[in-house]
Amino acid sequence: MNSKGETLDSTGIGALMTAITNVADNALHGGLKPLADIDAVEFMRRLEICKRQLAAVDSALVIEIAERDLPRKAGVKDVVPFLRQTLGLSRYDAAMRVKIAEACGEFLGADGTPRPVTLAATANAFEAGVISRDHVRGIVDIMTHLPADVPAPARVETEALLVEHCVTGHPDDLPKIGREILARLDPEGTVISDADRRRRRGITISRPGVDGMSKIEGWLTPELRALLDAIFAKLARPGMCNLDDADTEILTATTHVESKVLEAAARRDRRDAGQRTHDALFALVTALQPVTDTATGVDAAGAGVGVAAARAGKPVKLGKHRGLPVEVVVTMSLADLEKGAGVATTASGGHLSINEALKLAKGSRPVLAILDKDEIPLYLAHGERLASSGQRLALIARDRGCTHPGCDVPASMCAAHHVIDWAKGGPTDLNNLALVCDHHHAMVNDSEHGWQTVMLGKDSAHPGRVGWIAPATLDPSHTPHVNDKHHLGERVATAVDSSCRKWGSRAA
Repeated sequence: MNSKGETLDSTGIGALMTAITNVADNALHGGLKPLADIDAVEFMRRLEICKRQLAAVDSALVIEIAERDLPRKAGVKDVVPFLRQTLGLSRYDAAMRVKIAEACGEFLGADGTPRPVTLAATANAFEAGVISRDHVRGIVDIMTHLPADVPAPARVETEALLVEHCVTGHPDDLPKIGREILARLDPEGTVISDADRRRRRGITISRPGVDGMSKIEGWLTPELRALLDAIFAKLARPGMCNLDDADTEILTATTHVESKVLEAAARRDRRDAGQRTHDALFALVTALQPVTDTATGVDAAGAGVGVAAARAGKPVKLGKHRGLPVEVVVTMSLADLEKGAGVATTASGGHLSINEALKLAKGSRPVLAILDKDEIPLYLAHGERLASSGQRLALIARDRGCTHPGCDVPASMCAAHHVIDWAKGGPTDLNNLALVCDHHHAMVNDSEHGWQTVMLGKDSAHPGRVGWIAPATLDPSHTPHVNDKHHLGERVATAVDSSCRKWGSRAA
């Protein structure tokens, strides 16, 4: 009962809560079985909207608890421990609910009048159930890290752009969009600098447990992450470096593997992604170990990698992955390069600041691709010039990953696909090639359920991009669709940058 004497029952909330409980009981005890497939999916969608709206109610309750001073009355410090004690939440969950409430809730001022909601557009979408708590968390994180001198109107437009993306996009895309925005609005690193990242770097290996296993955790700089991504794209691929498969002992860091052998090994591979990464690191470190000649007592070459070359400062050779040497591929726009702002993208989908990318290019000789305003490669440079790799480098720079709509597989895990099949006379030219992951490559065929690919012309909204046409069972209109997944952050960040310039932000 509150100060006005109302109860859950008198306000009708109790009856609604009973109705929600009845829906859950019915669904959990056989109510879903009679539903047709289409209705089961529709129920899932409606239920998700309801859950999101109820999550927004959480924010209202958090505010109510704070304004009634219930934590102090319960003998706890603030709202976070009160939520943990009352609801049995983890510290992270409780803190996140409070953080979201502070950004999306309506608090009362000292005079009792409502204060403006910090993120009004986000709050409205959250209350309507069109975005989730994960979306809100991502938006709050981005908005919190905007430079202080971004004008208020530009902040409002930035939030609106983020909400617009979230209505149809995934929460997982928000960190990438945030990095793009910060790179353009904070090119000098006043919010997050390269020096800040270097201070946070570190890897800790715990003491071995009773089973002899050691836990590893820490923070990697963007440069190290880019280097490891390039290596693991090959060594952590299914079928490679498998410690559980005696028949794949030869699949080491430097071994050239026939595609049929690798495919057979991949079919036998039952490891998860973490286990594959562990085994890849094991293979890499093992390959770098010197082997002592028992006759002379002198260190000889390691297990396939030239240790002498490594000690002399020469690059260690790790063979090829999907037709290219195992090395970092960095893509940046000419506009970003000229103004020293923005981000560079790696073939594995990672991001580096322009300064970090240039340092990496100078020190370890990765592939460097520079694009014009239409994302056409202007410059390609790499450590070893291989005629057969040039087109793939241009594809990485242009497509950045799998071109199938909605697919987020990075370029390092894709193959070059002929838009017009080679068997049908399709040339191996850039305007007939596209990056496609193995899963979606298998979906392209002439069967009733097969997908088709086309290169979109100049009259298209996406000239020079690859369009995917779904089978008639999915889309009777046969409308080609492109994949914006790998370009989302750049598009939103460019719009934000433009908004800041319009409103006169120094950060832009």
